[in-house]
Amino acid sequence: MTLFIASSLLMACTPTQSKRGNMVDDFRMEEVTVGISNKTNVLKSLGSPTTKAAFDDNVWYYIGQKMEKKGIFDPKVVDEKVVVVMFDETGIVQQMNEVDTARVNVPKVRDKTYTGGNDVSLVEQLLGNVGRFNKGAGDGNAARTAGGGI
Repeated sequence: MTLFIASSLLMACTPTQSKRGNMVDDFRMEEVTVGISNKTNVLKSLGSPTTKAAFDDNVWYYIGQKMEKKGIFDPKVVDEKVVVVMFDETGIVQQMNEVDTARVNVPKVRDKTYTGGNDVSLVEQLLGNVGRFNKGAGDGNAARTAGGGI
C-alpha cells in the first residue's frame, strides 16, 4: 500500500506537456526555397499558417508553443517558434525568417485609476432618498378629487 501511495505521489509531480499552434520543423523549412517556392508549395511543406498579417495577405505567420505544467502550478512556455513567410504580388516566397521570441517579463501593477465623481459614504447611501418621495404625484386619489370625484 505504501508503495502505491509513493508511486502515485511521484506520478502527480510528472509534468504535463502540450503543444499549441504550428511548431514548424527545421527540415520542413528547408523544403521552402526563397525566390522559387509559391504559396501552394509553402502550404504543402509547412501547412496552414497560424495567422496572416492584418493588412497584407502576403505575410503568413506560423506560431507554435510547447507548454509544460507541473502539478497545480501555472503552465510555462518551454519552447516557442515564430516563422514569418513573405510573398511578392505573384505569390512567390521573398523572405522566410524565424523571429526572435525572447520574452520580457512585464510586472503587473495593481494601482487603481481615480475616476472622480461623488464619494458617497454608507450613511449617505442609506439616507440619501429620505425626503425625496412625493406623495401627491404617485397617489391616485389626488387625480380623482381634482376631476370631480366618482
